[in-house]
Amino acid sequence: MQQDYRPSENLLHDRVVLVTGAGDGIGQAMAQSFAAHGATVILLGKTVRKLKAVYDAIEAAGGPEAAIYPLHLEGAIPKDYDDLARVIGDNYGRLDGLLHNAASLPYLSRIKDYDAADWLKVMQVNLNAPFLLTQACLPLLEQSSDASVLFTTDQPGQYGEAFWGAYGVSKAGIEALTNTLAAELRKTDIRVNCIDPGPTLTGLRKRVFPGEPNADLKTPPSLAPLYLWALGPDSQGTTGQRLAWDA
Repeated sequence: MQQDYRPSENLLHDRVVLVTGAGDGIGQAMAQSFAAHGATVILLGKTVRKLKAVYDAIEAAGGPEAAIYPLHLEGAIPKDYDDLARVIGDNYGRLDGLLHNAASLPYLSRIKDYDAADWLKVMQVNLNAPFLLTQACLPLLEQSSDASVLFTTDQPGQYGEAFWGAYGVSKAGIEALTNTLAAELRKTDIRVNCIDPGPTLTGLRKRVFPGEPNADLKTPPSLAPLYLWALGPDSQGTTGQRLAWDA
């Protein structure tokens, strides 16, 4: 979907966008792409070293000055998200885009064998954190005249597949959250969609499928057309949708 989209150079000019999991993989690539098209990007992740590298890459490319906000979603509590929203409000006054990209997938396992502690950690990062962060940022999104919230999903969340455990269940929850929030905000200037990027060459993917040939996977930067379309003004009127690269 939107693989042939050609965004204008200033597509995201003067927009403030928050990206979670911005230190590597798809989050890194999209943060740099958003900045290349004019957005001021807030880089959220758990590893400061990685966030600084993305910050430096954006600066070297001549993009608007980014911001770094370290936060470990696995242990974050509601107050942490409220604090983040307050910092964004104090510095920017609004939020025009929110990409929920951070994810946890420790292993594939049968439900009967799944470690309960790992289950809770995955659900915390993949489902609870997007809910809490979105809830905290809604007042900032309401200050935008054209806001876009993007959740990240995956095929196991759509159909349910064996061995995907908490990850698959969390993505099913993300799709339900997308539909629910989109319905609630349908009469506002905030659109809500989820994106399934499909199999992509990321650290998370290689950890679970180490023997998969890299040549069979798309690279994170190649996904930019879909994400730019969904985040920018050309997707106005599209909400409550499951946007899949391979659709």
